[in-house]
Amino acid sequence: MLIELRIRNFAVLEDLAISLEPGLNVVSGETGAGKSIVVHALEVLLGGRASSGTVRSGAKRAVVEGVADIQGLAEVAALLDELGVDADDRHLILRREVRGEGRSRAWVNGSPATAGVLRRIGSLLVDIHGQHEHQRLMSAGFQREILDLFGGCAALASRVRDLHGLAEALQQRLAALEQRREELESRADFIRFRLGEIQAARIRPGEDEELSVAVSRLANADLLSRETHALRALLHSGDEAVTDALSRAATHLRRLSETDPALSSVAASLEDAYHRVADAAAELASYGDAIDHDPGRLEHLRERQAAVQALMRKYGPTLAAVIQTGETLASELEELETGEMGAAALGRQLEDAQADWKRAATELSRRRRRAADRLSREAEAVFPALGLDGGRFLVDFDTLPAPSSVGLERVRFMSTMNPGFPPGPLSRIASGGELSRVMLALKSVLAGIDELPTLVFDEIDAGIGGTVAASVGERLVEVARGRQVVAITHLARIASRATTHFVAEKRTVKARALTELRRLDAGERVREIARMLGGDPDSRSSLDHARALLASASPDAVEEPEPHLE
Repeated sequence: MLIELRIRNFAVLEDLAISLEPGLNVVSGETGAGKSIVVHALEVLLGGRASSGTVRSGAKRAVVEGVADIQGLAEVAALLDELGVDADDRHLILRREVRGEGRSRAWVNGSPATAGVLRRIGSLLVDIHGQHEHQRLMSAGFQREILDLFGGCAALASRVRDLHGLAEALQQRLAALEQRREELESRADFIRFRLGEIQAARIRPGEDEELSVAVSRLANADLLSRETHALRALLHSGDEAVTDALSRAATHLRRLSETDPALSSVAASLEDAYHRVADAAAELASYGDAIDHDPGRLEHLRERQAAVQALMRKYGPTLAAVIQTGETLASELEELETGEMGAAALGRQLEDAQADWKRAATELSRRRRRAADRLSREAEAVFPALGLDGGRFLVDFDTLPAPSSVGLERVRFMSTMNPGFPPGPLSRIASGGELSRVMLALKSVLAGIDELPTLVFDEIDAGIGGTVAASVGERLVEVARGRQVVAITHLARIASRATTHFVAEKRTVKARALTELRRLDAGERVREIARMLGGDPDSRSSLDHARALLASASPDAVEEPEPHLE
C-alpha cells in the first residue's frame, strides 16, 4: 500500500507531498486542474516511460518518490531478495529522477536500479487504470490473465507455459541433432578417410621439431665429429691445451697467495675454471663419440619429416593443429555413431514433456471453462448497478490448432450492452465508458482474489452520472475494502464515498501554472462536494445538498451545519 507520494518539478506540479490512506482515496478538482498528472507521475515512478517533457519549465530535473508499506507482501519481499535490495519488513522507498535532456535514474531503498526493476516491483504493488488503460481489457492476454486469476488457475497456467517451453526446447534440440546427424552422415566417408590418414601417421606432439634437430645432426655428422674432437684437443688433450695453461696459472697463484692471502680468491677462481673447462672437454668427447654416421637412418628420418610436413600442409599449419583436427574428426565420428541413441533418448524426453503438457493443458481447460461460467454470472450481476442494464458478459473459447503456451484454447471476452443483440468481442460492442465500467465490474468480482494492495482509477466515471454514479461509488468502496483505492473523479456521488478526499487546484505564480493537491477537512469537503454538484458552493442550498450527500454516503464525513446567510 502507498503511504506517501512526493512529486517535484513534474509538469505543473512544483512540490507536492501527499499521505495516502487505506480505503478509498479520491482526487477531485476543476477540469484541467492537473488531477491526472499525479497518476502520470505515479506511472513514471513505477517504471513507466519518462521523457524530458515531464520536467517542469525552468527546472533541471523532475523527481518522484514513493513510500510503500510492504508488510505481509511475501512476493515483494522475495523479489527484493532476488534483486539483492536491502529492505526491512515494513517500508519500501522508490525514487525516479528525470533530467531535462530526457535521461532518467532510479533507486530502490537508496540502491541504484533500472526502470525495469521499478516495473517488476510496481507490478506487485499498484494496478493503474488510466483514462486509456481500459484498452487492456481488449487484449486476449489480459483477458486470459483475469480468467486464470478468478479461477485460481494462475499456477497451473504457469506450469502449462513452462511445459510448453520445455517441449519446444526439446523439439529444437532434437531437430538440431537430426540435422547434425544428416550433415555428419553426408560427410561420413570423408571424415573416416581424413581421420584414418592422421591416425595412421601416429604423430606425436613436438615431433616436427625433434625431426628437424635429428636430421640436421645426421646430415652434419662429419662436421660435428671433426669439430668437437678438435675443440676437445684445444681445451684438454692438445700440446697447448687450455687446461694445462689454467693449471700452471692456478699453481703459481696458489704460491703467491701464501705470501699475500688476498690472492686466494683469484687462485680459487682459476682452479674452478680449470675444472669447468675439463668437464666441457669431457662432454665434447662424449658427444663426438656418440655421433651416428648412419646414412640409412638419415634417409628414414628425412622421409618421416616429409610425411609430417605433408600432414601439416594439409591439416595444419602446425603439428598441434593437425593433432587437433584428428581429435575433432574422432569426436565427429563418435557423435555420428552415438547420435542415433542420443536422438532416441531425446525423443523419449520430448514425448514425456508433450504428454505432461497435454495433461496439464486439459486440466487447465476444464478449470477455465468452469471459472468462465461463474465469472459471467458474477460480472452480469454487477452490470445493472453500473448502468449496464440488460448487458450480458460471457467468455468464449476458440480451440487452437496446435499446442500453445497458453493451453488448448484462446480465451475471448464477449459482451452485448443491448438486450436482444448477440454478444460480440468487447472491442466491437462496448464504448470507452462502457469498457471502463466492465473493467470496474471485473475488478469488483476479483476484489477478494487479486492480492495487489493498491488500485488506481483515473476518471473511470467518464460518461456516467446520476444513480449510476452512485452505484460506481458503492462498487469502488467494495473494491477498497481491505486495500487501497485511488480514484480521480469529477462526480460528487463518487467523491462523497471517499474515506480520504484530496482536491487539485491550479493557480498562476510568477506567470507560470502551478497545481497543488490538498487533503480536505470536513468543512472543505462539504464546499468541494457542493462545487462538484454544479451549484454555488457558497449558497445554503448547495451546501445543504452536499451535506446530505455526504451524510448518506458516510455520516462521519459531515461537519455540523453552520449558520449561513445567503
